[in-house]
Amino acid sequence: MTKALLLATTVLAGLTTMAQAADMKVCVSWSNFREERWKTDEAAIKGALDAAGAAYISADAQTSATKQLADIEGLITQGCNALIVLAQDSASIGPALDAAADAGIPVVGYDRMIDDPRAFYLTFDNVEVGRMQARAVLAAMPKGRYVMIKGSPVDPNADFLRGGQQEVLQAAIDAGDITIVAEAYTDDWQPANAQKNMEQILTEADNGVDAVVASNDGTAGGVVAALTAQGMAGIPVSGQDGDMAALNRVALGTQTVSVWKDSRALGKAAGEIAVALASGTAMADVAGAAKFTSPGGKELTSILLAPQPITKDNLNLVLDAGWIAKDVLCAGVTGVAVCE
Repeated sequence: MTKALLLATTVLAGLTTMAQAADMKVCVSWSNFREERWKTDEAAIKGALDAAGAAYISADAQTSATKQLADIEGLITQGCNALIVLAQDSASIGPALDAAADAGIPVVGYDRMIDDPRAFYLTFDNVEVGRMQARAVLAAMPKGRYVMIKGSPVDPNADFLRGGQQEVLQAAIDAGDITIVAEAYTDDWQPANAQKNMEQILTEADNGVDAVVASNDGTAGGVVAALTAQGMAGIPVSGQDGDMAALNRVALGTQTVSVWKDSRALGKAAGEIAVALASGTAMADVAGAAKFTSPGGKELTSILLAPQPITKDNLNLVLDAGWIAKDVLCAGVTGVAVCE
């Protein structure tokens, strides 16, 4: 093949890909839009799709697994070329995978695992997030009475996080340095539910709690509210997601750590993967893809991004990354170098 012919072929292939992307629709089924972070994820997904010339269509299941199944059926009828699904209930999402497969539509399981090899699994390393949470709390409170505030019982991430937490704490538990006095799942990850759980635990333990490993920033907020009401604000509490209010709590000293998962990177990756799959790329051929064995023993194709714990000592990372404005981070804060 001559250089001219090779160049012409390459240009034609590029134009064909652009034309395909221009006609492409990527549909996103959100479990809910109540948590602050999903809006950041959405903006990143939209940005990746805009860059590829693909259209964005979405639906909000409003924490209803039944509505999510109906949403996905509706999205499919709109001519989706790829689906991104943040599953409300991973155990009941199967019919949606069946419908997508019947329509020849590739699926990206976003942030929460869908235990089905037909869904590409994209998330952060949630076991490592759990380890990071427990390490930070353990460093702050190496001995004492711990409470474990877990995530939603229908979200596999809740148990991934809890497993990572236990890995870190087990030696201290075995040594008798730490006692887990209570633990509870948090329905829908809702702060109000976490607060109620924590209030009940404090009542039953007669406030005999020295540290709380909470599994995300929303649950941490509920925990801190319960602790504050009992004059206990300031005991170690973990979280994750880098929510604005949580990072402010870290600066204030009422939350020990928020494991930052830069959802801008996750959303961008989801958009790019969806476009690649819709264009015919096999899941195994997606750049960076690796095999992941689920707790149920299924082999999924996945990408797990790296998280970053944020404490008082490295708040500059979220500031420098433009994740949060200084006035928001430092509201009401004194004596913290990054806020001076």
